[in-house]
Amino acid sequence: MADTNNTNPLDVNDGSDDSVEEIGPESVSQGVESTSTKQRKKRKKTSDVWRSFEMLPQKPNEPLYCKCKKCGTKYQAESKHGTGNLRRHRDACNNSNTRDIGQYMISSNNGVMATRNSKFSQETFREMVTHAMVRHDLPFSFVEYEGVRNFCKYLEPEASLVCRNTTKSDIKKLYAAQQKRLRDELLRCPSRICLTSDAWTSIVTDGYLSLTAHYVDSSWVLQKRILNFSHFPPPHTGVAIAEKLGELIKSWGIEKKLFSITLDNAASNDVCVELLKNQFRLMNSLVYDGRLFHLRCCAHILNLIVQDGLKQIDVAVEKVRDCVKYIKGSTLRKDRFIQICSQNLLDHKKALVQDVPTRWNSTYKMLSCALYYHLAFSHLSLSDSNFQTCPSSDEWDRVEKMCSFLKVFHDATLQFSGSLYPTSNLYFPQIFGIHLKLVETKDSPDEYMKKIATQMWSKFSKYWADFNLLLAIAVVFDPRYKFSFVEFSYKKLYGEGSSQLKKVEEALFALFDEYMQASQESSIGNVGGGSGSGDFNSRQASVGNVGGGSNHSILEEFDEYDNDDMDSNKKSQLQVYLLEPRTKRTSSINILEFWQSQQYRYPELAKLAMDILCVPVSTVASESAFSLGGRVLNEYRSSMKPDIVEAVICSRDWLFGEKVDTHVDVDKLTQNVMDMNIAEDKTEVTSSNKL
Repeated sequence: MADTNNTNPLDVNDGSDDSVEEIGPESVSQGVESTSTKQRKKRKKTSDVWRSFEMLPQKPNEPLYCKCKKCGTKYQAESKHGTGNLRRHRDACNNSNTRDIGQYMISSNNGVMATRNSKFSQETFREMVTHAMVRHDLPFSFVEYEGVRNFCKYLEPEASLVCRNTTKSDIKKLYAAQQKRLRDELLRCPSRICLTSDAWTSIVTDGYLSLTAHYVDSSWVLQKRILNFSHFPPPHTGVAIAEKLGELIKSWGIEKKLFSITLDNAASNDVCVELLKNQFRLMNSLVYDGRLFHLRCCAHILNLIVQDGLKQIDVAVEKVRDCVKYIKGSTLRKDRFIQICSQNLLDHKKALVQDVPTRWNSTYKMLSCALYYHLAFSHLSLSDSNFQTCPSSDEWDRVEKMCSFLKVFHDATLQFSGSLYPTSNLYFPQIFGIHLKLVETKDSPDEYMKKIATQMWSKFSKYWADFNLLLAIAVVFDPRYKFSFVEFSYKKLYGEGSSQLKKVEEALFALFDEYMQASQESSIGNVGGGSGSGDFNSRQASVGNVGGGSNHSILEEFDEYDNDDMDSNKKSQLQVYLLEPRTKRTSSINILEFWQSQQYRYPELAKLAMDILCVPVSTVASESAFSLGGRVLNEYRSSMKPDIVEAVICSRDWLFGEKVDTHVDVDKLTQNVMDMNIAEDKTEVTSSNKL
């Protein structure tokens, strides 16, 4: 095709035909216009098609020709002919498929050897570059590095790296395509969707809001997806958060598929949840009238409880801290301590841990390691006169009690903050263990431990009623515990006839009845809805009527007799499940695989189990998104626009997920959970989410 425009149509990223050259304006020599002599102003050929063709010398009074580098076929190269014919020949050239043996790869398919052509594709190459940049947090200027370009040219001469701006455009296109795919997946998933959300401040003080979805897919696998990492400038009031979350939820079209939302323990989030509840109640889209919609982050609550109890550290803990500081103070002391450990047959590789006073989990780790080396500390106090801070035997006993007390909270926090995001049935036994430990310790004869437990108990009892209902219902769907564990727990805590136990039982059966009713309404709506099922039912009825009307009336009488006989003993799916024997408690089972195998026996109950088990009890999923955001938006790329930040973070999560970080450091993942400031006499907890 001939180019009739003066503008440059050559663009390597455009698939249209490109012109070879064009006639430039008349040249001017020494200020005098020459009308007899005109010069051609040749323009640089930027089309990728010229890599496959070679220009031939132009003969007088003949058109300009070029030839294919592979097969030698000649084509006219004048601008009026364009490059469309050249491009078509390049794609169909026979010799390009057999230029050398290196283009063939040998593949094996069930032992049969076959040849496979490895024809280079520029589109696939650009897609792989985009994926690599998203996956490995590479800067956009990576594609412009001369060394990278030379490397790609060496591997494939036809490879062409684009500029950084084109790479941004490719990432946006990738984000849009994956967003559409995820939206369809969310709308098709059989379970309801649970959300977690949290706010974050970047290194340049830009506010962001993370929204994460948790659901069970059609294969009964628990999934986690970062839906949004949206720019959200302050102030982060409850009304502003509710408006932003409502806008994001509606943009995904999942407002009628929500089950719960998990937020941290901030006063603004309470206002936000009430506004969202009222909004979704009008759509009649919440289960159990939204009474289970809001769940407070259990990891934040536990951290709040422990920090409140450890405001005053015992002298024994201070001495252990001073011991660790003393040994880590010089290399000679470290070497001397290693020698003492060897003499006492202790493993010196289990290194001492220096705690951060504002993070109770690091204090627990310090005490745990110090207890292991307490004999070495005692030995060092005898041989080193400068070592005066070694705890006494009574103080070591108090340290052991403190360590045993904190271990329950530490183990629960690790499980709540698990990088694999376990199902919700695992949490009630942890909370019950903490409840029981606090009750036992606050009645302890040790005044220090009693004081700590009493302070913690007042805070724990304040939040216990908020999250025990949903977590207690979730443990019922674990065949190792069922409702028996809930009864056992409440009887252990409150005695016989507990009102708390009745609340759990009423909520459980009300939830199941709601799911049964929804299933019946769905079945009624489907009756006669399709011609195939209606025809099948009518054919079945006609078969049943064969033999005359009298026989039909007798069969109907038998049906009524059978139903009357069974009605008195008929039990619901939930009742049958609860009456069945429990699985051995110590057995290891995959709870989702169990309910997948039971979905045909208990269809409605399995649907309820699917929705309950995917409820997250912490906002660590959002905290992990902030950790990823800190790597994407660091001090070297602080000027990145919010839409690009969201495209990179979300695309990386959607494409690669947990494949990127296979070994997650729980300490780093829960850093924001631990770095919290307690406001006296307030319910709000502020998290220092700034990098």
